[in-house]
Order: sequence, then structure tokens, then C-alpha cells
Amino acid sequence: MASLFEKDITELRGVGPKRATLFKKIGAPTVGDLLRLYPRAYEDWRDCVPIRSAAMNEVNVVKATVLRRPTQTRVRGGMTLYKTAATDGQDDLQLTFFNNRYIPTLLEEGKTYVFRGKVTGMLLRREMVSPAFVPESKAQDMAPVYPQTEGLSSRQISAAMAEALRLLPETVRDPLPDALRMEYTLCRLEYALKTVHFPRTPEELATARRRLVFEEFLVLQLGMAQIRRAGARENPYPLPNDCTEAFEKLLPFAMTGAQKRAVADALRDMNGPHPMNRLIQGDVGSGKTAVAAALCFNVIRNGMQAALMAPTEILAAQHYESLSALLAPANIRTALLTSSTKAKERRALLASLESGEIDLLIGTHALLNEQVSFRRLALVITDEQHRFGVAQRTALAKKGVFPHTLVMSATPIPRTLALMVYGDLDVSVLDELPPGRTPVKTYLIDPEKRERAFGFIRKRLAEGRQAYIVCPLIEEGESGAENLAEYSRLVGESFPGVAVGVLHGKLKPKDKDAVMASFASGQIRLLLATTVVEVGVDVPNAVVMMIENAERYGLSQLHQLRGRVGRGKFESFCILVSDPENHDALHRLKLFASTNDGFKVADEDLKLRGPGDFFGERQHGLPKLRIADMMSDMGILHEAQRCAKALAQEDPALEKPEHRALRAEIRQLFASQGGAVVL
Repeated sequence: MASLFEKDITELRGVGPKRATLFKKIGAPTVGDLLRLYPRAYEDWRDCVPIRSAAMNEVNVVKATVLRRPTQTRVRGGMTLYKTAATDGQDDLQLTFFNNRYIPTLLEEGKTYVFRGKVTGMLLRREMVSPAFVPESKAQDMAPVYPQTEGLSSRQISAAMAEALRLLPETVRDPLPDALRMEYTLCRLEYALKTVHFPRTPEELATARRRLVFEEFLVLQLGMAQIRRAGARENPYPLPNDCTEAFEKLLPFAMTGAQKRAVADALRDMNGPHPMNRLIQGDVGSGKTAVAAALCFNVIRNGMQAALMAPTEILAAQHYESLSALLAPANIRTALLTSSTKAKERRALLASLESGEIDLLIGTHALLNEQVSFRRLALVITDEQHRFGVAQRTALAKKGVFPHTLVMSATPIPRTLALMVYGDLDVSVLDELPPGRTPVKTYLIDPEKRERAFGFIRKRLAEGRQAYIVCPLIEEGESGAENLAEYSRLVGESFPGVAVGVLHGKLKPKDKDAVMASFASGQIRLLLATTVVEVGVDVPNAVVMMIENAERYGLSQLHQLRGRVGRGKFESFCILVSDPENHDALHRLKLFASTNDGFKVADEDLKLRGPGDFFGERQHGLPKLRIADMMSDMGILHEAQRCAKALAQEDPALEKPEHRALRAEIRQLFASQGGAVVL
């Protein structure tokens, strides 16, 4: 099997340099990659029906003999039609093809074919337009449908696949040892590959698919375990003193049970044999910052330093203001470092940091600068982890000698998916909101009620509050400037005398920060923005989040946007403006309006969109799943996790001869992502 991964796709019959470029585009530069390019669906060719029994305006499969050679007719617009008829002995079927000059050579008079397409026409004159067809002798029960690109059809991919499968040696090296396959009732790799591409029955397909899904999940889990193992070092910073009780006295509120559990979990890790590596994920406002502060306090009281990195200057400044005010009574020295820090101030700060005078350093990517040097860095925290790559997280950790690592994420991720995405981290979930947080009231309205919504916002602004309007028209690729100008004009007319700010993706980072700072300070009363406000500054005075074209967003993204309001003592509202054309979109939005629970929203989002779309373009570092589906294959995922755990205990480095092929598979998967799996 290894040699197939190395064979260039051009070694297949019928694939020249030009077509090879197209195969590369769909992720198959080699024969081995092609074999792992699984069908996205299957066409069912099994149930042939007589022409007279074909369901009108539906896809049918019909076996019929061509009555005459297709004839050519030119029509307006330079289009060419090819027409013929076929019979099943009882009734005739008219066949029409557009602009396909090969049809006269592909359909021979007197020969029988199997046709698949939508049947239209009338009871006595039935027709198929541009049906798929194969000679009767080559008919398959289930035909694979592959992800395509312009110039490369599913049928051409299918032909190349058949050729690739012919190249398979008689005995394919199977990454899964026989004993493991027997234990989990899995078929051999050779059978799985041949069957997943060209199944004869749904039952055969299910057997092949289960094997390939299990292998994909297993390789992924083992790869994550290797990353974790490679990072396992002796703990250089145990914390002999638990200072949580003293920290709680600094807080103006009582910690929730979830916060206390998260702090206890983290402190247990920090006193374990290896440095802590933990993810804290919780809904907007669930109190992640207080947990981070508790851990910083513990580390500092034990004579060491901590660092917190945020994705934007304004978020870093916000953390600095809240944490320095909270920790100052305990004589903890906090500093802020961003690219805006003046040179003189920066020099003094860096000197104080190196000498150990600064206990907690908060900042942006500026923390990664090589001049930044700590005296004894024991805890590294990254906020909004999905905005940083794994490499940046690692770079900050390198500022110390294997410090404890805490990652915070406000994006609720279903637990199983969290285990996959952050497989190298232990996970704490904050599933309780602190007392005093009032749920945001969510309303779904159609565009006709927009003016009423504007009136509602005007009333809140008159009370001294602030509001957001999120508008996808501003996004790039939709003649953005024109649409933005049009919508800004509408907002300007509806809110005379109101200071309106505009925030969108094309602004420079400094300009974005300036707009957000003006909004945070109250100078800007109404912020017209794209989803760049999804993760950002805390403005307790903002009480309305209005989202135009709400059907364009995923549920998790809508939840993040809604989380921008309801952060203060005032009643807050989220208004979704949408006129969805399909039932599914309406169902999604109604479900969203009915709950404030981010984990319920995330679960539903995952069910509706699947893990690929769930993360959007986020760089979460996971190799792309080729065949497994996180929702429908949950049972197989749990089996693979159990198997990975057993293998990790039995043979952690996968050094046994029977595990060598599995090692190669892991290396192959993570190498394709530029990942660093030490094997």
C-alpha cells in the first residue's frame, strides 16, 4: 500500500499531465490519494422499471434498446440537440441530449442500454433529457459519485479509480493487525477499498465503510495521543500551596460550582507528574476569566510568573483592566504589552519582566517577540484559542521551561468534538452561568418589520444604551462597498443625530481597534458591523444585537454574536431579521430563538451542518476527515477511542512489528497537514 501512495497519478492509464492537474485540485496527486478519495454519494441503478411505470418528474432507471442513430438539430443560440428514441418492447422513450457531439457514437442503433434520469412529458409520450447511461453489459447496481472540479467529471474519476484498484497488489498491507480487526469485526483493507468505490449492495457498502471510518478515527486518536506523549515532560512547576480560598476573597461574587470544579481540575493537573495542558470552554459570560485569574493567582503566590495572550489589542487591554484591578489588592503586579506599547515603556517593562518584578504579563502576539523574556514563567494562557494556531500556542509556551498551558474558548463545542479537535488537551466545561446574568431575549422578524426594530433600537439609545447591527452585505465578494454604502445610508436616515460606527473585515487592525475603543467608551452609540464583532470587547452598555439576513449564519456564529449583548445589568435583546425560503432555515432560527444554552445550540449546529462546516475556516489543526461523519458515526468513534486507549497502554510508541503499518498511516495523515507527530 505504501508504494501506491508514492505512485504519481499520471501512471494511471488515461491520466496525462493536464488531467493530473485536475486530480491534484481534488486532493489526489498520487494513486494512493485517489484510492482514499471516497465517493460523496451513490446513484442507485438497481431498480429498473418499465417505461410505462416510470414516475413522472422523478429520477427513474429504465432498460431500453435504441431504435435509431441519434440525429443532430441546431437551435437558436448556437446550441445543438441530439435526439433519438429507445424501447423496452412495450413503450417508447424519447431521449434528448444538449451539445454532446459524442452521443451518435456512444448510442448505437439496436443496442440495449440502462438509462438513469428524470422522466418528463405526458402519459403516452415520455422523455428523458440528458440521462446518464451505460451499456447493459456494464451496468452497476450502485454507481459512485465523487467530488468534482470543472473539467473532471465523476465518471472520469470513476474510470481512474477502477484502474487504480486494478493496480492493488493481491495482498494489501493492512494498517490494522488481524487480532484488532477480529476484535472489532472489521473487514480487510483491500475489500474495504474495492467495495467502498464499487459496492454491489448497501450491506456490502456498510461493511466497507465501517472499516474505513474506524481506521480514520483510530489513526486520528493515536496521532493526537502521540502529540500528547511528545509533549509529556516532567512537571518543573508543581504548586505546593493551594491559594484558591485567598483568591475567592478578592472576588465581588461567589464562584459557580462549574468554576470551582475547573480550578480544582487545573490545580490537580499542575501538581501532577506532567505540566498541565487544559482547555476551558464555556459559554459567553460563563466566567472563564475568573478561572484564569484563580490559576494566575495560585502560580504567582507560589513564587512564579504567568502570561495571558489575547487575539486583539482591545481584548488584551480589557483583560488587563479587569485582572489588574482584581489582583492589585493582593500586591500582584500586572503589565500590558502590545504592538502599541511605546519603545521607552517597552524597555522598562521587559527589564522588569526579566527580573521577576512583573508577575502577570497580558498582551497580544507581541508576547511572542524574541526580546520578551521571563524570570520564571510557569503558566501560559491563550484566550479565544481558535484565533491562534497551535504553533503560536507552542511559541508562547517556549518562553518558559515546559510551563503549564491553559487554553480558553468561548465557542461551545459538543464534548465529543472537543475531544477530537483538542485531542492533545484535557477539557473542562463551564456549564453554569454566574448569578445575575439575565438571558438575552431573542426575536425572529421578517424584513417588513425592520422599521419597527429600528424604532425599538432608537428607544434603547434614548435611554442611554448602545446597540449593534450586523449586516452580511458588508462581507467581501458581494460588491461589498456598494452594499455597505446603501445600508449605511439607510441606517443614517433611520438614526439621525446618532453617532454610528462602521466595522468590517477590510479595515486595518488599528482602525478596527479604534472603532471598537470608541464604541466601548460610548462615543459611538450604534455599531454597524460584520461578524468581526463575533469575538471581541465587552461593552456592558450594549443591549441590542440586530442581525440582518440571519439565515446566512451558522447557529454557533449567531450565538457568538448574541453573546456581545447581555453583559451588563440591563435587559438585552437579539433581533434576527430573516425571510428564509426553506423550512430547514426557519427551523434553525426558531430553535436558536428558543434557547440561550450555547451547548444545545452547538449540538444542533453540528447535527445540521456537520463538523466540516461547524468550524468554518477556523485553523483548528485537525486533519480533514475523508469518510467519517462526526454525528452519524458516533458509535464507531467511541469504539475507536476505546481501541486507541488500549493500544496506547499496550504499546505507547507503536513499536511492535504488527503496529508499524499503523505508525506509517499516522505519519501520512498528519504529514498531509504539516503536523508534527513524533514517530
